Amino acid sequence: MQIIELPFPELILFTPKRFFDSRGFFTELFNAEKLASLGIKETFVQDNFSLSERAGTVRGFHFQAPPYAQAKLVHVGHGSILDVVIDLRRSSPTYGQHVAVQMSAVNGRQLYIPEGFAHGFCTLAPNTEVVYKVSSYYAPEAEGGIRWSDPDLKIDWPVGNEDAIVSEKDAKLPLLKDLAPVF
Repeated sequence: MQIIELPFPELILFTPKRFFDSRGFFTELFNAEKLASLGIKETFVQDNFSLSERAGTVRGFHFQAPPYAQAKLVHVGHGSILDVVIDLRRSSPTYGQHVAVQMSAVNGRQLYIPEGFAHGFCTLAPNTEVVYKVSSYYAPEAEGGIRWSDPDLKIDWPVGNEDAIVSEKDAKLPLLKDLAPVF
């Protein structure tokens, strides 16, 4: 397993080993013992799947507030994304900062995101499939978000405001500066 260090040590980006032969390859997407060896000890309770038909689709930024906060384990099954995570922990020295990583079915990377972070992504290819495990069930009363295009975040998205495909709900999310303390 290859570990890729990120500016936020709480985030873990890794690539599980692939075993190739004439048919293609085999890999373990989830192995609790191997994840525990990386410090990931959550019990994941739900798998989520999204299909974005067009490149330039932006989803997020999403999170769930305590006591329904979610850790996530993100994987791209088909296509590719720019995955972006924002630190929402007010007491953190990296509060309000973000990390962006490119993930794809080809590079096989997985990203662990602990509680206390908002998560979003932009698809870089058509028909991109993103699968992620979460550590708490969906709780609509606890869901929150930040507008993907918040200018204060200075995220270098691969699409501009006029070209991004964004849900009506995500387009109306608040800016980070208008978000009440959550974590």
